[in-house]
Amino acid sequence: MLDDGDEIALLDVREQGAHSLGHPLLSVCASLSRLDLSAPVMLPRRDVRIVVHDGGDEDDALAARAGELLTTLGFTDVRMMRGGAAGWQAAGLELFSGVNVPSKAFGEVIEHRHDTPRVTADELASLVAGESPLVILDSRPPDEFERVSIPGGVDCPGAELVYRVHEVAPDPGTLVVVNCAGRTRSIIGAQSLLNAGVPNRVVALKDGTMGWQLAGHEPASGRTEHAPAPGPEALRVARERAAAVAARFGIERIDRETLAGWLRDTTRSTFLLDVRTAEEYRQGHWPGARHAPGGQLVQATDEYVFVRGARIVLADSPDGVRATMTAHWLRQMGWEVRVLVEPAPEPEQGEGPGVPWPTGIDRITAGELRGALDGGGAALVLDLRSSRGFRRGHIPGAWWTVRARLDESTAHLPPVPDGGETVFLSGDALLAAHAARDWQAAGRGRARVLDGGLPAWLEAGGPTVAGEPGRMLTRPDDVWLKPYERGEGQSAMQEYLTWEVGLVEQLRRDGSLRFWHPED
Repeated sequence: MLDDGDEIALLDVREQGAHSLGHPLLSVCASLSRLDLSAPVMLPRRDVRIVVHDGGDEDDALAARAGELLTTLGFTDVRMMRGGAAGWQAAGLELFSGVNVPSKAFGEVIEHRHDTPRVTADELASLVAGESPLVILDSRPPDEFERVSIPGGVDCPGAELVYRVHEVAPDPGTLVVVNCAGRTRSIIGAQSLLNAGVPNRVVALKDGTMGWQLAGHEPASGRTEHAPAPGPEALRVARERAAAVAARFGIERIDRETLAGWLRDTTRSTFLLDVRTAEEYRQGHWPGARHAPGGQLVQATDEYVFVRGARIVLADSPDGVRATMTAHWLRQMGWEVRVLVEPAPEPEQGEGPGVPWPTGIDRITAGELRGALDGGGAALVLDLRSSRGFRRGHIPGAWWTVRARLDESTAHLPPVPDGGETVFLSGDALLAAHAARDWQAAGRGRARVLDGGLPAWLEAGGPTVAGEPGRMLTRPDDVWLKPYERGEGQSAMQEYLTWEVGLVEQLRRDGSLRFWHPED
């Protein structure tokens, strides 16, 4: 089914941390906790072919529950993979650990194909100490850049590189170094500039900020410098370079009439994704478009598109530079992709498409919750944020769980005080609202959502506590922990980098994913 050319969504309905332990290569993480929120957006056709799976018998029939939910939501072609990930492996097929594996494997293939130029951390340190001009462009999103970066670096997420590089380094004699946390975005970012014909010497920082730290160099943190938007001359140059890439890789544009026809087409899935910055997107975007910054879309395609064989349309500003550069990578990854640069007839503002707030679920302010807790604890607080966030800090007395295991968690909870209520919070308030709806539907009493979540609680002066694993009601398998979050020091970083490099050989053994290049 994965190889027959028809559309298919292979969904791993476990939490992300469990998914990362082992899954088929083309399986996307679509946790049961969020499936009713993600499916209406990520599965545009109700009759698309869907196969759900979990890890096997130990997952308490998550896949069966997911199949029932999808059928209830109106999906008509839902099947369950017998035996889950364990059954896949027992059949002699390859399981992949980690997350965003197809994209990361693609990055390694690109480095092998092009022998993308690179420098080690020690070589970069020597270059920085020298007198030759250079710029260090960090191809990750601003939040990752702010957490840790290379000293002297400037944030310039992947799809922005060709768009902004001439403004940052107009002198062809300036060395351009591209880095990320590990390997993929460094490789793809540097190769983007090379594919676009940038005249500067361009190199990737081998192993990114991890390699920098493994070599004993001190990273920076708290930096917010961002590469400026291109001026008129820089934009002209960027457009010319992107046009050459479009011609070489066969990247086509579509107009609004074609888009409208595709969105009405009931025989194909079409994903409309806006690759611009978050600020540009919020100010106005095509109706129905989701925000998918180009660099992250290449790095984590399976988080934005669930359906193999679907069409992807990338919306951009009129120059089309960022969409073109993103599209030329997606096409090589095997996707059917087009670029849309026409302005939206009536732009939408805000966060874009999603599932509506459930009826009958109210909010509670941070001040009201503080009053309830200070007045004798007449509220039970259930925290559905990531286990990572809960460990870092949570409301005193709160309990942590995941929505998909809310029923089993209730056995370990104290009773709600007389006259009290249950308050849910999550990073995404919509998840908390739907969990509160589940709670009330099960007859467990009144439930509300903390308005503004933990940030609102902190803004109101509410205290937090860290740790407290005893207040975690289920196993913390909801997130894949990044190497620097595992508490294992440099060994976790080296293990991760070794895993990335090893993906090429594992990809060869699996054989289910093939990439394209115009020279093939």
